Amino acid sequence: MEVGLIFLAVILASLIGWMLKQSINTQPWVAENVDEASYQAPFNARPKAVALATLLAVITSFFALLVSAYSLRMELGDWVPLTEPQLLWTNTVVLILASIVFQWTRNAARNGQSQRLRTGMLVTGVLTMAFLVGQYIAWQQLHSSGHFITSNPADAFFFLLTGLHALHILGGMYVWTRATMRVFAGSENIEESIQLSAVYWHFLLVVWLVLFGLLLST
Repeated sequence: MEVGLIFLAVILASLIGWMLKQSINTQPWVAENVDEASYQAPFNARPKAVALATLLAVITSFFALLVSAYSLRMELGDWVPLTEPQLLWTNTVVLILASIVFQWTRNAARNGQSQRLRTGMLVTGVLTMAFLVGQYIAWQQLHSSGHFITSNPADAFFFLLTGLHALHILGGMYVWTRATMRVFAGSENIEESIQLSAVYWHFLLVVWLVLFGLLLST
């Protein structure tokens, strides 16, 4: 349990460092063009990057609280350990592949490779949806074996943690949809959106690995 909290603390510290870097050390010739007449960001900050870092810091704190609550609750006598569906291993591999492909797509955007960018966005979306479908199937497997959110605290925490993680991925899919539409429409200045979306995907992968390890170990 402490390992999960330590990992989340490391993520939070990394995000704070990244946010400070985006706020202070960003060179103005690298940042996306901004209408200087309407907005002047302090220290040449990239507003979207700072906003994302702030969001990820909040999400990290939120999951850290859940992990802490999980640790405290499992010490009580009515906790019955849950055997996680084996399908979660496959889902984890799929999410790792989605993150890898998104990084590949990010590099394509940086190098101006439009065809590779379109392919990467589509494959990322398919893999991410496959992960969500796999999670839903895993929940159905638990239901069919008699495990429900009201069965015992361990079951409740499993559905809570995996469900909240899935909701955050769905939020990312909304952004992915908008970015993909811009890519296929041939919009310019799409690189920063792809870059920040990839960061979000990598972040959710790390969060899932922490949660999955936590569930397996308890």
